[in-house]
Amino acid sequence: MSAEVSVKVPTILRTYTGGAADVTVDVEGAEGGATLAGVINQLESNYPGIGARILDEDGKLRRFVNIYVGDEDVRFADGLETATPAGSEISVIPAVAGGM
Repeated sequence: MSAEVSVKVPTILRTYTGGAADVTVDVEGAEGGATLAGVINQLESNYPGIGARILDEDGKLRRFVNIYVGDEDVRFADGLETATPAGSEISVIPAVAGGM
């Protein structure tokens, strides 16, 4: 039995997924398990280079990348240790900066 989650990929990262806006990741057996860390590890395994766009050199979420598991912002949950049970929908959203 697999532990699949759905990941919504923003336009800017679709070059890594062959243009796919939604990808499915099986985190069963992934390093980090059924957590956001496991999802990112599996994304990197399936789509080389995408992990470096999500995580910084220290392995932390990049400052200008927001990730939601369902409706929950992981920065206000458990960060990379946020649980991602089978069937979870994960959204990667680049922060938008600007001003007047």
